[in-house]
Amino acid sequence: MLAPTSPQVSSPVPFGVWADDTGEAHIEIYRCGERLCGRVVWLREPQDATTGRPRLDRRNPDPDKRAQPLQNLVVLQDLRYNPDAERWEDGQIYDFGSGHTYSCYVSLRTQDRLEVKGYIGFSLIGRSHYWSRVR
Repeated sequence: MLAPTSPQVSSPVPFGVWADDTGEAHIEIYRCGERLCGRVVWLREPQDATTGRPRLDRRNPDPDKRAQPLQNLVVLQDLRYNPDAERWEDGQIYDFGSGHTYSCYVSLRTQDRLEVKGYIGFSLIGRSHYWSRVR
């Protein structure tokens, strides 16, 4: 079992599709083993304006990965549930816009609002983003 049901939230895990707060992408959160992961399932601009081909992960620090499409790219990995904090943590989030990977946690604030916090080092120092459930 990934997580107990919280009294504030009727769903124990944030499975489903979420719109990021920029409106640029939709991320599907799903089970990967005993943890949670997330992949890009929709992009506002799925095609490269210059080539007309699917957008690629051109800012990836690994040159071998720069030719992979952004569509279906895994951007959330290895989130495990912490019942004391009532959140999924110790994962990583990849920002394909910058090519940087950050530590992260996600916390279901309401059934339709998800806090996603990326940080380096300590979670107190970082930035929270609020994603909305796509229906």
